[in-house]
Amino acid sequence: MKRRFALIICVTALSLACIIAALPSPQDYAGDELLGRYKYEQFKKPDRCGQCHVEIYQQWRQGMHGQAYSHHWDEIEYFELAVPHAGKDPKMADLKADCNGCHAPLSFMAGDVPPPHVSEKSRANESVSCIVCHSIAGMKGDTPFNFNYIIRPGNVFHGPRGVGTSPEHEIRQNDFFGKAELCGTCHNEKNPFGLWVKSTHLEWQEGPWSEEGVECQVCHMPPAPMLNAKMGHRYDDVHQHMNHGAHDTGKLSGAIEMRITPDAREVVLGDPVRLTLVLFNAKCGHKVPSGSAEERQLWVRVEAVDAEGNVYHLPVDHKGFEGEGQTITSNEPAYFDIGEIKGIAGFQGLQRDALPEGDRIFCLPYFDPQGRRTICQWNTAGQGVDYRIGPRETKVETYTWEIPFEVKPGAVRVHAVISYRRLVKSVADFLNVPPDETEIVLISETQTVFNVLD
Repeated sequence: MKRRFALIICVTALSLACIIAALPSPQDYAGDELLGRYKYEQFKKPDRCGQCHVEIYQQWRQGMHGQAYSHHWDEIEYFELAVPHAGKDPKMADLKADCNGCHAPLSFMAGDVPPPHVSEKSRANESVSCIVCHSIAGMKGDTPFNFNYIIRPGNVFHGPRGVGTSPEHEIRQNDFFGKAELCGTCHNEKNPFGLWVKSTHLEWQEGPWSEEGVECQVCHMPPAPMLNAKMGHRYDDVHQHMNHGAHDTGKLSGAIEMRITPDAREVVLGDPVRLTLVLFNAKCGHKVPSGSAEERQLWVRVEAVDAEGNVYHLPVDHKGFEGEGQTITSNEPAYFDIGEIKGIAGFQGLQRDALPEGDRIFCLPYFDPQGRRTICQWNTAGQGVDYRIGPRETKVETYTWEIPFEVKPGAVRVHAVISYRRLVKSVADFLNVPPDETEIVLISETQTVFNVLD
């Protein structure tokens, strides 16, 4: 009986020690406190992890966490816009370091800022590495944002499962790895003006998926049966490390469902027909677009094709809300701060949307201190109307078309297409961003038919 009681005490003490070890302590560092706090040598390289965690390593390497620093647009934005701006404006001085708290954490913690360019193949290229994530023990504060994760470098790696050892490292169970707050430490961001310029976690938190306990990891790291390592155990729910989102066509496809209907099936030439388009965010647990919303584009275009194949663009009906002009595609000049950051005298700006005009674009406009549209989230002093599509939100758009007399009588087919682009093309072209960043991705499409009578 004494031996059994002693065993219970030991097990309880061990469990309690593990729980305590996962909790924040006064000696822990987070956020800006991490700058220059550690050395590169205190963190193992990802390819070391890949020797045992083969599939997981390859998933990470192909995903955006493995490219958070080396991805071409991130490198261009950092070195051509953020770093120069940090050198010109005292309010932006911290940019040079702080961008790396999420994009190149090892470099940030080593005080290696700005990091070497990607071509120099430094350890900054490891981006958000295996070791960085699995050395996270928790976060400081009540709200996750601006890399306020707590890092404990060493040979104890945290995860969602079990306590034990491997031939390479110790394993410590940490409930934080199953919580959306882990993701929020980088996917929420406040800029120097105190604005939320990235708020993916907060959007999720305010929506229905949070209420139902569907965390970020469920969709972006779906569990599946597999070995978690070459010499590990087979589990039914090993989280895949795809972390797929805005750069994954499979994730984007079908994110918004649509249906369009006319108010009449037979219309006389010269008479109006009113088409109603219903859009529903059935798939995403946050708003669409999310993350770097200042540069993402999601827009819907509606066209009618008559019996002879003539195509007519149908502009969206105005609803009359304040700031609506920012939610209808326009090529007015914008992004003047890019020229100022780069020191270009007489810069005339760039096309705001670089898209055909008159279509509904679902966006959250960002404005610089002069009230002009910007894609520089750090230089955002104000935001416009948030006309993105929230989780399980339905938006309704209408298109009133007075049938032109030149339309050929017969069947008219109306086609609605909602598309996505990761970066405004005018900006990408100006900064020589590789073309894959401005590829147009089909999200969804729908159509309807009505007849035009003489």
